[in-house]
Amino acid sequence: MPPATPRAYTVVLDWLEERLRAGEITVGDKLPGERQLAENFSISRASVREAIRVLDAMGLVRSATGSGPTAGAVVISEPSAALSWALRLHVATRSLPVGDIVATRLLLETQAAVEGALAPDTPERTAALSRAAKLLATMDDPDMSADEFHRRDAEFHILLTSLAGNVVVETVMDSLRQATIGYVRETVAELPDWRSVSCSLQDQHHGILDAVMDRRGEDAAARLRQHILWFSELAPEMGDTTPERS
Repeated sequence: MPPATPRAYTVVLDWLEERLRAGEITVGDKLPGERQLAENFSISRASVREAIRVLDAMGLVRSATGSGPTAGAVVISEPSAALSWALRLHVATRSLPVGDIVATRLLLETQAAVEGALAPDTPERTAALSRAAKLLATMDDPDMSADEFHRRDAEFHILLTSLAGNVVVETVMDSLRQATIGYVRETVAELPDWRSVSCSLQDQHHGILDAVMDRRGEDAAARLRQHILWFSELAPEMGDTTPERS
C-alpha cells in the first residue's frame, strides 16, 4: 500500500517545533491567527483549527475564543497533562496493564528516592522537604476524605521524586500516577476499612520521608518499594506486579 499522505495540519506542528527549537517562539508567546497561518502554509482554516486542537491536547497551547488581546492560541508547556491523558486512554483499552504501570513506578520512584536522598542541599530541596512534611501532617487528619487524601498523597510522591532533579522522571511519574487514579479511587471505594488503610499508608509515608531526610537512600528506596507493592496488592488489577518484575 502507498504511504499515507500527511494531514495538512502537520505543517503547523512542524513549523511550531522548528520555531521553538530555534528560540524564535517561547512559552507565553501568542501564535499567529488562523487566517495568517492558513495563508502562510496554503492550507484551510479548518486544518489550522485542527492543528490548534492537537496542540491543545498535547499541552503545548491554550486557546481562547472571541476577539481582543486575550483571544487566540498561547504557547504553554504542560507535558504531564498531555502524557497522563494519553496514558489514561491506553490504560482504559487495557493495552497498558495497570500492573505494568505500577512496575514502572517502582523502577523510577525507588531510583529517584536514592538520588533524592543524596542530593546536595539547596533552597529548592529544603522547600520540597518542608512541603512534604506539611502534607503528611495534614493527611494525619482522620476526617480527611479519601479523595483529598489521595490528591495530597500524589503531591507527596511527586515532591519526593523532584528531589532527584530529573524533570523528565518527575513528569513521567506525575503522568503515571494520574493514569491510575481512577483505579485507586475504585479500590478505596471497595475497602471495608479505609481509615485503617490510610493509617498504614501514613506510617509508611512518614518512614519514607524520615529516610530521605536522614539521607538513607537505600532505606528510602526499600520503604518506598514496600509501600507501593503493599497498596497495589489491595486491588486485583494493580496487584499483578511482583518484586521480580520490577
